[in-house]
Formats: sequence, structure tokens, C-alpha cells
Amino acid sequence: MSAPNITRWIGIGLVGLPLYGALTFFSSLNPQPDPNTHPEAWARYVTTDFYLLKHLFASGLGLILVVFGTFALGAYLAGSRAGRMGLAGMAVTVSGTLLFLMVGGVSIFSAPKQGQAILAGIEEYEKLPLILADTTLLPTMGVGVLLMLVGNVLLGVAVWRSGTLPRWAGALWVAGSALPLLGQVYIMLPLRR
Repeated sequence: MSAPNITRWIGIGLVGLPLYGALTFFSSLNPQPDPNTHPEAWARYVTTDFYLLKHLFASGLGLILVVFGTFALGAYLAGSRAGRMGLAGMAVTVSGTLLFLMVGGVSIFSAPKQGQAILAGIEEYEKLPLILADTTLLPTMGVGVLLMLVGNVLLGVAVWRSGTLPRWAGALWVAGSALPLLGQVYIMLPLRR
């Protein structure tokens, strides 16, 4: 493939990054109630078609687009002074994003059934014993968030050092990716109680 074609494909992939940002912003406009403090409100929320469609097309599609965008950024950075760091950041970020996507995928399809059980008054549902799937969900999400955080910091530093992109873009990348991920960590902490 010729260099202009590769550059065009990288440019197309990079479009996934702002689209991911827009979809993530849209999906955060109407947050779900806390299932620990408002289980019925949460159950009503997750059993709506809006919940399914928002998570499928905003959150899920956004994560798919950010994977393509991250690959494109890594490919772009590969030819810069910080090529190795950019490729390492790309690999770590994509690995974390894919772990996070697995957890999100489970939520998209299982939360509505759990919400139905709560609304139907099936009390036994909440009394089911913990199984391995229950105990590995949070650590899987935690590892995914940690990998995304580390990978995005590496990508931000690579952008800063690249010599081809403005330094402020690297700082913005770290801030723009770290703050939401740290917010996820903050949200996950009450789940451990």
C-alpha cells in the first residue's frame, strides 16, 4: 500500500477519537440511578429500550471507535521520535479498552434481566450465592481501567515527545483520558462495600 493510502487510513481511524468523545458525552447525559441506594429506580431505568440502545450504540460503538482511533494514533506515532512509546501505549490502551468492553457488553444485556427480576419482586434473585463470574467482574473492570489509564498516559507522553504533534495535545490527551478513568475508579469504590 502506498504512503498516501496509509496516511488516509490513519486519518480515517483518527476520526474515531472525537466520535468516541461525542458518544461518551451523549451517553453520560442521563446517568443511571445507583443500584445500591435506589434499586427500584435503577431497575426501571435499565429495563427501558433507551438504556439498551444508549449502551449499545453510544457506549459500545464509542468503545469500538476508540479502539480504531487508538490504533491509528499508534500508527501515526510509530514514525515519530516517540514511536516505541506510542506503540506500547497503543497496545496497553487497546488491551484495557477491550477488557472494559467485555464488562460493558455484559452490562448491556444482563442488567435489563436483573432489573426485571427486581421489578417483579423476585427476592430470591438478590439472594443467589456468589459465583466466580460475580467475583471476577470487578477485578476485570479494574484491570481494564488500570491498563487504559497507563496506556493513555504513555500515549500522551508519546504525543508530547513526538516532535510532530503539539505538546499541548499530549497534555490534553492525558487529562482527557485520565479524568474519566479516575472517575470510573471512584465509582467502583462503593461497589466493594
